[in-house]
Amino acid sequence: MVIAQVKTGTLCGIDGLPVTVEVDLASGIPGLTIVGLPDTAVSEARERLRAAIKNAGLEFPLKKVVINLAPADMRKVGSGFDLPMAVGILLASGVLEATAWLESACFVGEVSLAGELRRVHGALSLVIMAKTLGYQSVVVPEDNVAEASLVDGIDVYGLSHLQELPVLLLHPASFLKPVNRSAWEAAQTPTPTNDFKDVKGQAVAKRALEIAAAGGHNLIMIGPPGSGKSMLAKALPGILPPLAFDEMLEVSRIYSVAGLLSPKQCLVMERPFRSPHHSASIAGITGGGTVPKPGEISLAHRGVLFLDELVEFPRPVLEVLRQPLEDGTITISRARQHTTFPAKCMVLAAMNPCPCGYRGDTSRQCVDSEHQIQRYVSKLSGPLLDRIDLHIEVPRLSETELLKAPDSTEDSATVRTRVIAARQRQLDRLAGEDGVFCNAELSAAHLKTHAVLDDAAQQVMAQAIRRLNLSARSFDRILRLARTIADLAGETLLSANHLAEALQYRAMDRLYQLSSAGV
Repeated sequence: MVIAQVKTGTLCGIDGLPVTVEVDLASGIPGLTIVGLPDTAVSEARERLRAAIKNAGLEFPLKKVVINLAPADMRKVGSGFDLPMAVGILLASGVLEATAWLESACFVGEVSLAGELRRVHGALSLVIMAKTLGYQSVVVPEDNVAEASLVDGIDVYGLSHLQELPVLLLHPASFLKPVNRSAWEAAQTPTPTNDFKDVKGQAVAKRALEIAAAGGHNLIMIGPPGSGKSMLAKALPGILPPLAFDEMLEVSRIYSVAGLLSPKQCLVMERPFRSPHHSASIAGITGGGTVPKPGEISLAHRGVLFLDELVEFPRPVLEVLRQPLEDGTITISRARQHTTFPAKCMVLAAMNPCPCGYRGDTSRQCVDSEHQIQRYVSKLSGPLLDRIDLHIEVPRLSETELLKAPDSTEDSATVRTRVIAARQRQLDRLAGEDGVFCNAELSAAHLKTHAVLDDAAQQVMAQAIRRLNLSARSFDRILRLARTIADLAGETLLSANHLAEALQYRAMDRLYQLSSAGV
């Protein structure tokens, strides 16, 4: 016979799944048994709970205690089960009395040997789960309160020690925490590492970055060492549009599950900019582990994944990006479970045009043979290049450009204003389309409606298909790019000029064709 039941949850990817803690006391040799597919962290709670309840001044029952985590066929991970199991034990033993409030409450938290409550990863996802299931209240450690309060429509209660449990059940209102849902309003314009006005020359690259930021497009920069590729990449965050609150919650859930949120940073308010080293593994980029955690492509969700020295990444690492770049999600399959993480991000890449780095450079001669260049460029497969919208060349700066005053160009704030205006046009046009925030996410059906070509534009496109041998995927991506260029210009209809500019940003297609032909 089940004596006590307490509601809680576990994580699967970034989603919370409901779990019921069932506690039964029976005659026999005193002990504590946990069943229901617990992982190591959950199983080790046996000793933590015994010491924590005792050190909180409460009585641990001298009976055989059996705890079942239902449903029994689902793996339970994490230390957040400590608090609900402690509540269940105290309810079953009669130390605490069940109340009507308890029936609609969800408990999450880790306990120390002294009985103190410690923060847990993924609390935001678990609170969202509790709200979705109709719970009225959620009890979390004090350090998780700010994070949990971001979810509207559910009361958040914060505890710091197990000894507060008897008072909580009798007078829950004394532990109700004020909401912190207005924290996102304090989001300020990001302060980038580099400002556009500090980047000398490179007008074409700056224009391409503006288009990429406005439409959420992927971009690759090809140029010799020292031409400013990394500096341009570090200036990109300063022109990105701000996150909407729903996007902030999406990103914050990922960072909460990954353990990258702190009590002082309960909400990610700026678009992520992730720059992994080229020695990163497949699991580091895509996510993984015994208990799958999000990788770099998921941590860059709604932001930027910057891959510097692109061809230095192992080819298997690059190839594994193909599916998430197309679908916006990454699924990690294990024998016992399949976990899906969101992965809608801009990919910004930088590479040299050849192994020595000086092909096409006006100051230094390239020492690589055509065979070496062909092998170098072929590290990037055609299907991967198909998924990158803009390919631009970043040449070495001339003497005049290097000597030019640094404040002679517009700053990031000015560019960001145009980007925000273009992104707002997209949001207005896509109103009612769930999960679609920018032109890069337009489906083929959307393109038929929002990227209609007139006769002149169709002629330009037909010529490009013949000359560049464009695939169907590249064709759609060029249409999305042209749609963004039109939005930046404030124009509703696509013209041949918009398409012509979009087609200019296909330098890698030409380089790939030349290398394949051995020219």
